Amino acid sequence: MEVLTILWREFLFFKKRLFNITSAAIINPLLYVIAFGWGLGSDVQVEGTTYMHFVIPGIIALSTMNTSFSAVSVRVNVSRLYEKSFEYYLTSPVNMKLLALGQILAGAFRGMYVSILVLFVALIFGIYIPVNLEFIIICFLNSFLFSAFGYGAALSINSHYDMNRFSTFIMTPMSFLCGTFFSLNKLPLAMKNFINILPLSFTTTALRDITIKGNFNKKAIFALLIYSVVFYIYGVAVSYRELS
Repeated sequence: MEVLTILWREFLFFKKRLFNITSAAIINPLLYVIAFGWGLGSDVQVEGTTYMHFVIPGIIALSTMNTSFSAVSVRVNVSRLYEKSFEYYLTSPVNMKLLALGQILAGAFRGMYVSILVLFVALIFGIYIPVNLEFIIICFLNSFLFSAFGYGAALSINSHYDMNRFSTFIMTPMSFLCGTFFSLNKLPLAMKNFINILPLSFTTTALRDITIKGNFNKKAIFALLIYSVVFYIYGVAVSYRELS
């Protein structure tokens, strides 16, 4: 019941601010497609396909990551440090596991919404991205794990400025290094191996394989699931720490 209550509250928040949320969510993917798609040109070939087909799965992975992380971290950060309303959850007879799950699922659904927007932008530019069950599962797991990471991060910091460090030292490097905009084939082997174990790399590679090859390494789902469980457990742990 706690999970449904939180999801309903977030749905009302989303419904009330639908235009603002949609316009803010669609602007970055649109700029990415214009800059990296039109800017580089459709004649550029990367890994045996046009650059536009190569970059769209990366933009979907990147957009779901950023949206899910921000949707939860900003809301929890503001309610906890400024509005002080998050304390009411902690002092009420609410199961911390369900509280964390509700918040994280709300952020994950925001990420899924953005993935639909990116697919719509791609269609406008004449790029068709095939979507199957595996594609949806990977997008959801990517959204869930970064939503969980944002939840844990928001409960771990003591000021709004501390939250910027997560973006500067974790989110931004992953945005550019995890094969989102370029192939990792020419990177030094040690760097490539490290980048390939990052969660966004699993998502980007899997979505790209589905789009270009029609199949993917199913180990990606297993890896993303592990990341999701670890970040969820971390979020629950910091919730109990906050309670104490």
